[in-house]
Amino acid sequence: MQPRHIALAVLLSVFWGLNFVVITVALTDFPPLFLGALRFAIAALPALLLPRPPVRWSMLIAIGATLFVGQFALLFPAMAIGMPPGLASIALQVQAFITIGIAAVVLRERPTPRQIIGAAVAFGGLALVATTVGTNGVTVAGLLLALGSAVFWAIGNVLLRRVGEVDMLSMISWLCLVAPIPLLLLSVAVEGPARIAGAIGGASWLTVGAVLYIAIISTTFGYAVWGHLLKRYPAATAAPFSLLVPVSGTLSAALLLGESFGPVRLAGMGLIMAGLAVLVLGPRPGPLVVDPG
Repeated sequence: MQPRHIALAVLLSVFWGLNFVVITVALTDFPPLFLGALRFAIAALPALLLPRPPVRWSMLIAIGATLFVGQFALLFPAMAIGMPPGLASIALQVQAFITIGIAAVVLRERPTPRQIIGAAVAFGGLALVATTVGTNGVTVAGLLLALGSAVFWAIGNVLLRRVGEVDMLSMISWLCLVAPIPLLLLSVAVEGPARIAGAIGGASWLTVGAVLYIAIISTTFGYAVWGHLLKRYPAATAAPFSLLVPVSGTLSAALLLGESFGPVRLAGMGLIMAGLAVLVLGPRPGPLVVDPG
């Protein structure tokens, strides 16, 4: 890779890792489902200028409903009720292995021994993390919602793979159009109009800035850069930079929010990262879509 593209990839990993901390900040004023609706309403604005990708509406809706609505209808509430940002940035990456499992069933893609080993290591780490429920802000509900979010993300990945070659920025922008209304309806039903109105009226400049960061920097800018890198370089070259996302997410959560990790949780997070490294850094890794949160 050219030096400027290496720098861009590293910068993107920092932006995406920091995004988990920014989500935590935004959740101090905005209820989680309404935050999701705001995020995608803003991120969908480029669709007004970009042509719709050559994908059927039914497929766009299916991908948007899983990759964005289902994933973030669970992830944001998980972080609100018991999934600290640093841990979330790593635990959510088990989607890579769930994607492999779903692809094996749906697409008949037989997992390789390396993928099986990586999955076993990662899920061993997840089991260790599960033993720390009830300590340092992690709840059973938060962990289960985060895992459900990873499942929806994995389903969306499999659907997205069936689309073929499309412009990443255009695709993401049009997928964002699918999410705001369902998330807003869920927010009204679950969080209530009064809470939404209170959030809008009482939001600080800090949390408004956090929403703009999530929508513009993390979603629109992030996927535009990632798509650019994947177009210029093979997945084997670009994909390893995705490992920096949970690393920067963990470090930023520790430095900015004071998130702490006990030895068992650190060991579990390390195993998840090791399993992901086996998958990404092995020979000929497949395309890996990293979630910025």
